[in-house]
Amino acid sequence: MKQENGKRAMTAGLRRTMVIFVLDMLCIAGSFFLALWMRFEFRLGAIPQMYLNEYLKIIGPWIVICLVVFQLFRLYNSIWSFVSIDELFRIILAYGVLLAAGLAYVLILKIDMPRSFYFAGFIMSFMSTTALRFSYRFMRQLMAGISTEKSERDRILMIGAGEAGRQLIREINSNPRLGSRVVCIIDDNPSKRRRYLDGVEIAGGRQEIPDAVKKYQVNKIIFAIPTCDGQDRKEILDICSKTGCRVQAVPGMFQLVNGEVSVSKLRDVELQDLLGRDPIQVNLEEICRYISGKVVMVTGGGGSIGSELCRQIAKSNPEQLIIFDIYENNAYDIQMELRHTHPELNLEVLIGSVRDMGRLDDVMAKYRPELVFHAAAHKHVPLMEDSPNEAIKNNVFGTYKMAMASVKYGVKKFVLISTDKAVNPTNIMGASKRLCEMVVQMMNRRSPNTDFVAVRFGNVLGSNGSVIPLFKKQIAEGGPVTVTHPEITRFFMTIPEAVSLVLQAGYYAKGGEIFILDMGQPVKIDTMARNLIRLSGHEPDVDIKIVYTGLRPGEKLYEEILMAEEGLQETSNKLIHIGKPIVMDDEEFCHQLDRLEKACEEETEDMKDIVASVVPTYRRKK
Repeated sequence: MKQENGKRAMTAGLRRTMVIFVLDMLCIAGSFFLALWMRFEFRLGAIPQMYLNEYLKIIGPWIVICLVVFQLFRLYNSIWSFVSIDELFRIILAYGVLLAAGLAYVLILKIDMPRSFYFAGFIMSFMSTTALRFSYRFMRQLMAGISTEKSERDRILMIGAGEAGRQLIREINSNPRLGSRVVCIIDDNPSKRRRYLDGVEIAGGRQEIPDAVKKYQVNKIIFAIPTCDGQDRKEILDICSKTGCRVQAVPGMFQLVNGEVSVSKLRDVELQDLLGRDPIQVNLEEICRYISGKVVMVTGGGGSIGSELCRQIAKSNPEQLIIFDIYENNAYDIQMELRHTHPELNLEVLIGSVRDMGRLDDVMAKYRPELVFHAAAHKHVPLMEDSPNEAIKNNVFGTYKMAMASVKYGVKKFVLISTDKAVNPTNIMGASKRLCEMVVQMMNRRSPNTDFVAVRFGNVLGSNGSVIPLFKKQIAEGGPVTVTHPEITRFFMTIPEAVSLVLQAGYYAKGGEIFILDMGQPVKIDTMARNLIRLSGHEPDVDIKIVYTGLRPGEKLYEEILMAEEGLQETSNKLIHIGKPIVMDDEEFCHQLDRLEKACEEETEDMKDIVASVVPTYRRKK
């Protein structure tokens, strides 16, 4: 089937080339005959027979010379739908060569024709063969415009009068099947204002977006500035989100470099575009260098963070990747994905709990991992408020047992996934993660051969249980969208950003650090919900209601990143900082852990009070 289609395509291409050959021959012959006819005032009978005979003698060889030169300059290889300045430049070069060839032709054959014949014939030949190539595109655009006006689905405002915008405008306006038309452009460069790009007016800067949407009856906006920094992107998209238009964006700079900017590559604008900062950049070479050739274990490897850890680790050529998770469905999904994307990967997927010391001993003794990324944890704040003993069992003692097994079996680096909720926690989940950080710092002081570190970050966009999937589901169902409090704020990052931070922290780790990401400004959840509603083409509180449900047990309005007494140190990545360890009594902490463990075994009703006595910064809400 593919061979038949290929043969048909080749036949059609050859047929088109032959048509162009014939049309070029007619243009050249007609141009020089018209030049001769013009010389004698468009009276055919006035042309001397000697000139007619000379014309018939020389025109055949001259046509052959022209066609050969055209072929040398690849004038038969262009796609006429997209003929452009490049083709015009090659036509000019071809006629430069033909000018020299024509002079030689006349001198060698001693051709005797009126001088106007040569000059006018050459000019008209150039104009007609050039017009021939551009006429197809012109007619196609004209018909596309007529067709689009009749069946127009989208009237598009393009943001960005650069290369990405130009490529998209050309594709959209020349393809009637898209049913779309770019009707205006927005660009902040004042020198471009009121000028035109591919026939489309540049209407002004970002502040003119609302007026342009009304004036040109726009129903779709395309953000085509792949190099735009985070703050400018946020400001522009904030304006767009208030217009009621659907908003799409080019994916990124590498698509532009690779020539991949096209309508098919556009994506809907996501809330990560509205974070107001540039994506976190990490040193991939450093990450690859310390992971390559190592046996790496990821606990909780099927979760949102754990699975992304596995994806990025798999790209760094580890000797072996061990995924350890209690949830078999999650583990199975990431196993199937990695076997498909990295068939060469030495992958082991194991089911088990970090609370089971026997299972940990068995796994660690058999595989001897050198790097451990500990992502296994209970993380849902309201659920843990109702089951505090489970939060301590899984988070604290799962971490403690995993840390002890790591020391016992010679792990070089142990990286704990922590959270900003561990800072001055007001809920048992945050307090349990603060206890995990204390475990890691104690274990680092007691274990000179293993570097223990923690990585702390905020909420992750799109992770299991985060507000974004919940909001999207509520919007799809027609609302209402539920927000706990109109003033509640959170720090956000994307899953790949969070994971790249974790991996780079592992490289920086010397032991005992708590790594913290500078995540920019906190985001108001109410604003996020309203933007998501608008980006979905609805109006908040009109099409979809927003309902405030009140703060949940253990929830606070504002998350913090650092405890006041920790301070900050910079790393070579300016967005990654190190919090200094808090001084504590390790012996006393061990006794407190024993007390916590006994309380878990007894299923105490007083777990929150016991935790509050161990974690001084735990501000339990009554």
